[in-house]
Amino acid sequence: MSGDGTGIEGARERRVRTGGIELSVVELGDAGRPTVVLLHGYPDSKEIWTDVALRLRDRFHVVLYDVRGHGRSTAPVPLRGGFTLEKLTDDFLAVVDAVSPAEPVHLVGHDWGSVQGWEFVTVPRTEGRVASFTSLSGPSLDHFGHWIKERAARPTPRRLAHVLGQGARSWYVYALHTPGLPEAAWRGPLGRRWPAMLERMEKLPPAASRDYPTASLPQDAAHGAWLYRDNVRARLRRPRPDAFAHVPVQLITPTGDAYLSERLYDDLERWAPRLVRRTITAGHWVPRTRPDQVSAWLAEFVTAQEAARQEGAPARTPAGGGPYAQRFGGRLVLVTGAAGGIGRATAFAFAEAGARIVAVDRDAEGAARTAELARLTGAPEAWAETCDVSDEGAMEKLAAKVAAEYGVVDVLVNNAGIGLGGTFMETSAEDWRRVLDVNLWGVIHGCRAFGRQMAERGQGGHIVNTASAAAFQPSKTLPAYSTSKAAVLMLSECLRAELAGQGIGVSAICPGIVDTGIVAATRFAGLTEEEQRLRREKVGRAYTRRGYPPEKVAQAVLRAVLRDQAVVPVAPEAHALRIVSRFAPRLGRAIARIDPPL
Repeated sequence: MSGDGTGIEGARERRVRTGGIELSVVELGDAGRPTVVLLHGYPDSKEIWTDVALRLRDRFHVVLYDVRGHGRSTAPVPLRGGFTLEKLTDDFLAVVDAVSPAEPVHLVGHDWGSVQGWEFVTVPRTEGRVASFTSLSGPSLDHFGHWIKERAARPTPRRLAHVLGQGARSWYVYALHTPGLPEAAWRGPLGRRWPAMLERMEKLPPAASRDYPTASLPQDAAHGAWLYRDNVRARLRRPRPDAFAHVPVQLITPTGDAYLSERLYDDLERWAPRLVRRTITAGHWVPRTRPDQVSAWLAEFVTAQEAARQEGAPARTPAGGGPYAQRFGGRLVLVTGAAGGIGRATAFAFAEAGARIVAVDRDAEGAARTAELARLTGAPEAWAETCDVSDEGAMEKLAAKVAAEYGVVDVLVNNAGIGLGGTFMETSAEDWRRVLDVNLWGVIHGCRAFGRQMAERGQGGHIVNTASAAAFQPSKTLPAYSTSKAAVLMLSECLRAELAGQGIGVSAICPGIVDTGIVAATRFAGLTEEEQRLRREKVGRAYTRRGYPPEKVAQAVLRAVLRDQAVVPVAPEAHALRIVSRFAPRLGRAIARIDPPL
């Protein structure tokens, strides 16, 4: 907490006079760096942005201000007519002129802050004062008005369902237009109960509520009702026909927003041609529930726009693209066994979609190389960590370090594994311990350490466990390996059932014969060293002739997360073995008795 009453640690407050009111404006970070202005919504004050601002201040000049009538800013007199978008634009320009007189700012708005932001980036008088805009959970009233009119003019069952659905979500807007009702509610029981209600609805962790909402909440919410009364009906009836964004726009859409339908943004490219879309599994108040993800996306977007502006080139979108960029861009993905093979290919696939990557492997040099190449592939950030997944203590320390330095992992890929061939009688107890320690216990340690963090965060996530087609098919030459992978498959199914209620998906990926480096490190029990070398060469040649690349497995991993698939066979033989195991188990047992050709 700040000692000067601003409510944000390390903040510097100034007062900006405009239109007969005083705005409370706080700044963090070096004023010589690019300026990012964070604008709050209803019924909030600037403290909604505390966790995001603290994450951005080392890289940017961060500015927050209380909208007129909120927090430490004064209210207009009279209230009626004092909250129009035109007057709010006056306030914004006064703040920008005070904190960044020579350079345009990067604007970020949440809820009504985003509604205002759309106004600021579509009116002519702000051109040249805004460099980019990031919108969270707040549409343009003009775009909303056109959205309704177009669906009413050309109704179809689906379009009518969209309008009626959003109408039901907007119940609070009608209540806020009722004279005296919101003021009485907020200054009465609703104002007292709101913090607990918000924590329960949004699953806010206790730490996120330390300075939010502020004591001014009841008065802020009562004043803020005029944001709706002064603007909503007028703009929806007569939306501006020229509400085109004159800056690059980043749209962050929470999939669990109880107040705004994702369908509201279906036609947004028409109004914002330089648009980057992001989706996030969260509720409405993402600046509080997912500050790590929001901060990462903001930093990436602003950095890309600044780089293009300094070069005098057209504004560009951040790194990362392809069909998965909207879902995975900026997400934190950790992959074990990332020094090569399926692990490295998976890290690259997520990097290409714009995810932040943590590459984990016992091979420090290989993990570092993967992280380096992931950055070149498109990851905005990538780090290498060295860890033996079979060591429970090491995995717990890794999880704590990752959470502290990079954030809570959004997608965990437990991929590390080793091969082991040989009959049961030839396989020693030490061989069994070694393969189970890595293939099974490594997955268990990863699920426990990182899955616990996902559950405690309360905003979902996804765990991918690499099993194998060997999990479907008994084998007299792969008893230890097949057992370990079958256990991973069942563990994944059990964990999926347990975590479903917390929004955490679990997928088991079951590749078939894939051309990776696993054969070179596979031990064949019961053979001399020379015999093992010859066997590895022979099996390796067969895998190479098969020619199934790890990149196809990586794409299956991304699809599994996107679609929340439970069990995903990869390669034709994996699909065939799964079908046999489910519908013709006797055939599978008969196949198991046949001596393999290798």
